[in-house]
Amino acid sequence: MEPASLATQRRARMRGYPRENGAMQDKQLELARALVAIKTVSDCSNLELIHLVGDELAKHGVASRLTYNAGRTKANLFATLGEGKPAGVILSGHTDTVPWDGQDWTVDPLSGTVKDGRLYSRGSADMKGFIATAVAHAGEFLASDAPFAIHFAFSYDEEVGCFGVRELIADMRDAGIAPLACIVGEPTNMVPAIAHKGVYRYKCCVRGKEAHSSLTPRSVNAIEMAAKVVGRVRGMAEDLERNEPRYEGFDVPFSTASVGQFHGGIADNVVPRDAEFRYEFRNLPTADALAMQEQVVGYARSLEPAMKQVAPEAGFRFETICEIPSFLGSASDAVTRLALRLSGERSTTLVAFGTEAGLFKDAGIPTVVCGPGSIEQAHQPDEFVTLQQLERCAAFMRGLAASGRIA
Repeated sequence: MEPASLATQRRARMRGYPRENGAMQDKQLELARALVAIKTVSDCSNLELIHLVGDELAKHGVASRLTYNAGRTKANLFATLGEGKPAGVILSGHTDTVPWDGQDWTVDPLSGTVKDGRLYSRGSADMKGFIATAVAHAGEFLASDAPFAIHFAFSYDEEVGCFGVRELIADMRDAGIAPLACIVGEPTNMVPAIAHKGVYRYKCCVRGKEAHSSLTPRSVNAIEMAAKVVGRVRGMAEDLERNEPRYEGFDVPFSTASVGQFHGGIADNVVPRDAEFRYEFRNLPTADALAMQEQVVGYARSLEPAMKQVAPEAGFRFETICEIPSFLGSASDAVTRLALRLSGERSTTLVAFGTEAGLFKDAGIPTVVCGPGSIEQAHQPDEFVTLQQLERCAAFMRGLAASGRIA
């Protein structure tokens, strides 16, 4: 049971919001404002939001299946609307957001401010607007004569590595649930997206041997050794830019490699014992990021024998920060044709950002990415989603409930 104070706060968030003129459904906007008012930055718990959504579904007699992180401070929610139907379509969204520290906001990031046809708040576009729209249509999904069920799959920790959804997918498999398709509601301006790059991030820790800087031959300079590997990452990036076959449709139509952080050393006159840096690959769906990582590790291992001659303890250690697979669907997939029909769009797109779509696809579930809002607003100060985009998403949901077929 959650504390009474939390339950009271959640109920307060669900009432008393002013109505917005136009086509926006009252319930949809009410839910969206309630969800964005809950702080679910990735280093915080998301349980208040999960309980709010669970309570909404319980009103319709729908049970929620929760899977937790190790500390039980976060949970995924999986729910089926239309139990007994032979298979279903997943509507997938992540509940966590990025922080807003240091950003110049003109509204409270948790205020759910509605003005000038926009809903402002952190997570409004990425991607609580989609989650709210899906939940607001629970009744229509339950009343639907469609031959498939609707599954809600709302995850934790997408922003820091798509960690939660891996547990959700594993639990779904253990329960014998085999969906027909998945729609990931990331902000695409309601244009179905059929591909994105992967995101693979690593940390390299270098152990050398310290010495007074006047005695460098007796030392192993960790920064210099790290710099050699950084140079290899940069060389790989240049090779990809020059030689990798282009995948037209992406903003950057080739795979990339870059170093984002570097730390090391304690003083100018001390040869540094320790250094570390972080780097990432963003690979095309046609490229192998794990093979890229093997190149980096292999090069680092080639440097170790000379280091160990001076200091046996010297060497490299690698840690995986996240491995988010690329996604490649098809315009001919039934779920893509369904998304095109429901969105009213005539063509698909590719997106530059990573999503959970690759994980669903790798689990054997045909997937498409399609949701309200623009990625240009996501993670930005004064993040917003337009009410017009939310209404387009609502029309998508109504069409899905009324659909007699997947494609």
